[in-house]
Amino acid sequence: MEIIDATIEKLEDPFGILSGERFEIFLTLNIEEDDELYSENGVMLKLIYAVEEAQSKIVQYDFIEKKTEQVLDFALEDDEEKVIDAYCQQLIKEYVDVD
Repeated sequence: MEIIDATIEKLEDPFGILSGERFEIFLTLNIEEDDELYSENGVMLKLIYAVEEAQSKIVQYDFIEKKTEQVLDFALEDDEEKVIDAYCQQLIKEYVDVD
């Protein structure tokens, strides 16, 4: 699995219910054809990522078939989750610095 594109948007909490900040991140993935996650329609990973004081983490994620927007029933493996988490941390850092 390789990340080939990313978009990020800060989610607003108009009622102030959530602590910290939340971001919606879409990662476009390049999946090898022999991987069970592969789809000829393309695959994205949609994440909700939380940043609170000294901690940041993936709160929720879904694999989505890009062309049909259908949710795929797959989970990240531990090593993949660590790579995605590190990528998101860097992406948010760059987004906040630009914003």
